[in-house]
Amino acid sequence: MIEFPKKLLEGYQEFRSGNFLEEKQRYEQLAETGQKPQTMVIACCDSRSAPETIFNAHPGEMFVVRNVANLVPPYGPSHGFHSTSAALEFAVQSLRVKNIIVLGHGRCGGISAALDPDMEPLSPGDFIGKWMELLKPTAASIVHNDVMTSKERQTALERVSIRHSIENLRTFPCVSILEGRGKLTLHGAWFDISLGELWTMNSETGDFSPAKRSND
Repeated sequence: MIEFPKKLLEGYQEFRSGNFLEEKQRYEQLAETGQKPQTMVIACCDSRSAPETIFNAHPGEMFVVRNVANLVPPYGPSHGFHSTSAALEFAVQSLRVKNIIVLGHGRCGGISAALDPDMEPLSPGDFIGKWMELLKPTAASIVHNDVMTSKERQTALERVSIRHSIENLRTFPCVSILEGRGKLTLHGAWFDISLGELWTMNSETGDFSPAKRSND
């Protein structure tokens, strides 16, 4: 018989005896009344940048969808499968979230792939390559920027892609209508893994700056 990973079971036991007991009433209420998060976070799959950890969120506080490089495709209903779009539809139309945050991060592998046109596919399906084509026009201008170092190009595209995803969010009628009515707000943020710093995007200029802390 294949055994469940021991490390995960140990973590589960710690959760049961620690956080779950501390939040038991909250879990019971969530089970009874359902979730009512105010915020949706579209984040990367990268295991180093978990939104719940970064924002120190409690159960039920955030509706999170994660994909490679935290991308949002443009609105385009078809017969295909649309995981991120489906999550967005549910968050906006059913949960009625008030905020959507596109959360990028430093040293993103998906962004690295977008910047390397010679990178070989990881499999015959080349799912990552096809997904990152969402950034192809934007990445092209940065790839050929000889003024930047490779690290600067990486960070630049990580942040530009956040702005690009926010633009794509507005192609969804349910998002643009509610934003226009002042019932939904879109935000961009970028997390520096090595420093543990969060940078937030200025909605008017698109520039990023470090988020202020209460002790600053």
